[in-house]
Amino acid sequence: MVDYAAAGVDIEAGDRAVELMKNAVAASHNATVVAGAGGFAGLIDAGALRDMKKPLLASSTDGVGTKIAIAQAMDIHHTIGQDLVAMVVDDIVVTGAKPLLMTDYIACGQVIPERIADIVRGIATACAEVDCPLIGGETAEHPGVMEPDDYDIAGAATGVVEAEDVLGAHRVAAGDVLIAMDASGLHSNGYSLVRKIVADAGKPLSWQVADLGRTLGEELLEPTRLYTQHCLALLRELPAGTIKAFSHITGGGLGANISRVIPRGHYATVDRSSWTIPPVFSLLASLGAVTWDAMEQTFNLGVGMIAVVDADEVDEAVGHLRQRGLRPWVIGSVVQRPPSGLANTTVVQGMKGVDGGSALLYGTYRTA
Repeated sequence: MVDYAAAGVDIEAGDRAVELMKNAVAASHNATVVAGAGGFAGLIDAGALRDMKKPLLASSTDGVGTKIAIAQAMDIHHTIGQDLVAMVVDDIVVTGAKPLLMTDYIACGQVIPERIADIVRGIATACAEVDCPLIGGETAEHPGVMEPDDYDIAGAATGVVEAEDVLGAHRVAAGDVLIAMDASGLHSNGYSLVRKIVADAGKPLSWQVADLGRTLGEELLEPTRLYTQHCLALLRELPAGTIKAFSHITGGGLGANISRVIPRGHYATVDRSSWTIPPVFSLLASLGAVTWDAMEQTFNLGVGMIAVVDADEVDEAVGHLRQRGLRPWVIGSVVQRPPSGLANTTVVQGMKGVDGGSALLYGTYRTA
């Protein structure tokens, strides 16, 4: 007799995975979460939106990319959930929106309950940290389409912002200052290049790297820093209008992402010498003989988020971020004309489908 199990789908394993993860998921919930719908859909109480003049819903979806291959190779699955949450909610917060809810999707060749539970626990823990309840998800077993140990994850989130408070290039003006927030590492972008560099160099993930103080694999799995609460705190604690825009530095690197929040006809200057590149980037550049131009177009190089701030409130903004445990610094400013006499300049404009302003990077990176 042929049944679902004979086709490679283990319903009981899926149920065990749910049992293992449910406490972590519940811990991500806040007072807005409403039980019901028999598990078919998640519900939140959106009554608070009635007090808003013109609430706009912000939505984002993303995955973790080929960083998953590192997690699979090391058989460590509890960290990539934070990567997923960061990639989604930190795109939402750049609009000024507060995340309201998140859902996830896991596709796998075979449901290994402990592995699936590890992944979802990581997602739920990160959701709790940014006060964004994980209210639903799906684990889909794809035997015959994916290998038993293969999986991929994706997530989507929805947030809300008052229409008059939406951040972006329309608020940015000449004289505004760019404040950088430090990254925790590679975050979740550029891993196809990372994996090629490591493979071509013949380096195992167990390689103990003195400059990193840990193994290569541990460094590559460092979770993406979550910026949502830091950004919302700046909006809440600083005078209204202080924060003009945020830029989440993800795929495409510094120039491509910063240029997206700069108005046409303006330049965001970025001083490459204003910070020291974390050792992992120098290591990858050296192992793969990758030029700094190519590194700059692929990786965050130690900058995870940029805040574009009114010049009068720069010290206050930097102070608030330091109090929250970050290491912020002034990385540049917004100008209408490119300054003359700058060395080693690169101009980036029109990236990520946005016909906006430009990012002008200049100087030379400092390496550890």
